[in-house]
Amino acid sequence: MLPADHNGPPLLPPANAVPPAASVSTERMSEMTRVLASDEFQGRAPGTAAEEKTIPYLIQQFQMAGLEPAGENATWTQTVPMIRTKLAAPMSFAVRQRGQSVPLSFPDDIYLSTVRDTEVAKIANAPLVFVGYGVHAPERGWDDFKGVDLHGKVALFLVNDPDFEAVAGEPAAGKFGGKAMTFYGRWVYKYDEAARRGAIGALIVHETEAAGYGWNVVKSSGGENYNIVLPAGAQQPVLLQGWIQLPAAEALLKRAGYDFATLKRQARSPDFRPIDLKATFAADTKVELAHLTSHNILGKITGSAYPAETVSYGGHWDAYGIGPPDAQGRTMRPGAADDALGLAAMLEVARLFKAGPAPQRTLLFTAWTAEERGLLGSEYYAQHPLYPMETMAANLTFDTLQWAGPVRDAVLIGRGQSELERYLEEAARAQGRYVTPESHPERGLFYRADHFSFAKRGVPVLLDMALAGAYDMVDGGRAAGDRWLDAFTATCYHQTCDAWAPSWNLAGAAQEAELFHAIGARLANSREWPRWNAASEFRQVREKSAASRGEAVPAKGERGR
Repeated sequence: MLPADHNGPPLLPPANAVPPAASVSTERMSEMTRVLASDEFQGRAPGTAAEEKTIPYLIQQFQMAGLEPAGENATWTQTVPMIRTKLAAPMSFAVRQRGQSVPLSFPDDIYLSTVRDTEVAKIANAPLVFVGYGVHAPERGWDDFKGVDLHGKVALFLVNDPDFEAVAGEPAAGKFGGKAMTFYGRWVYKYDEAARRGAIGALIVHETEAAGYGWNVVKSSGGENYNIVLPAGAQQPVLLQGWIQLPAAEALLKRAGYDFATLKRQARSPDFRPIDLKATFAADTKVELAHLTSHNILGKITGSAYPAETVSYGGHWDAYGIGPPDAQGRTMRPGAADDALGLAAMLEVARLFKAGPAPQRTLLFTAWTAEERGLLGSEYYAQHPLYPMETMAANLTFDTLQWAGPVRDAVLIGRGQSELERYLEEAARAQGRYVTPESHPERGLFYRADHFSFAKRGVPVLLDMALAGAYDMVDGGRAAGDRWLDAFTATCYHQTCDAWAPSWNLAGAAQEAELFHAIGARLANSREWPRWNAASEFRQVREKSAASRGEAVPAKGERGR
């Protein structure tokens, strides 16, 4: 249980509060990251004893930064009802083809989990259907399903978008984002689409380049998953969802008489139709099920002129908790860069604001739960907002900052989405930096952090995430940035070695905090409402609430309409 006073009086006497900051303190950022990534916090998994330590500590930090409570009933938190599931041994998974049953080992051939409220996950020989990329995008003239009934079946998907590997002249070329992943390429979209069509299971063929991460990341949760408690009558997710290793998928398709590379080429055409693989999938596993309550943490600086309008900052407090031992026997995934350091940067932004005049608009600072489990804390907030989405000027999210030193550029994630790109460029220029588009758009980072829960509701967003591309480092240039990024993503992302070290150089992280402070200050002290670009999939939802901001919806022909 959390301490009875975790929403009440300050946990530290006022005399211990750190005075407002005139500049970002890398020492404070380092110390806060060290504490959150320490053994005492056990990887900060939601709903565990680690949360009971994390929430009070972060409330202290919010208080010491000078923030006011912004949660439910004038407290510091918002409760998030969740379920936690974990597949339990014994478990069996197999494909039956041509009268023979071929076992699939977990987690080497196949990785599965469930987000259903269930204690058993059993699939009895469900037909397997290959659905290509599994995309239904009428606005792009694309439908991989062609009305094929998936009720009671297991859908087999390709990862990413139909044009990820398309070459000039192929029908898919230019239909989506090319190398830049759209939401249609994300695993969450594919699982949801399978559920909407009645499938009982969903499998995605894993390819490292197209997924944006290796199999080590896929299996890092060890069969564990989370979900927010669904309201009565809500669409139920598939019973089992996950990934299948490429060699296992190739063998499955070969036994069905198909070549994987050939099928991928065929799936890059709008004429593609789902293929009945004349095979069935069987699964039988117990599920360890727990109902729990987790917490988002919210603080604010109330606006002096327009308190009902907000600019929000966010980061996630959770990490991956305890997992299987690594080669050195370590089991805790500390989540130091991802995202303890991001929260430390966010609170430095809060201190910068407290050191100056009160903002005209309210500033909201949030630490989300369960980002690593599917953006669940921010999604729950978006479904149950405490401050209206319609009058939120923007959301600025910190998620995974680098610790290798100062940089010459700022990395833009999700190029072409909104006018906030211009804000980013101008603020970076004022720092003496320039903007570089993300170098790994295939990773779909624009759809993989908590800002996305806001984007879906029409709020313009910016994401600061060091995984998006190699920085141009002051010491060593782009090559040094590549070395840091490659090493972190290959070995430490969601792993035990994402740990704090006293040797960290946080000058670059401080630059990011100052950058987002400048953008937030511009928004918080103006009447500006940044807009989505004409081609953005989030523009229409924002325009529906234009009247609440005193805006006129652009007439047809304006702003690219």
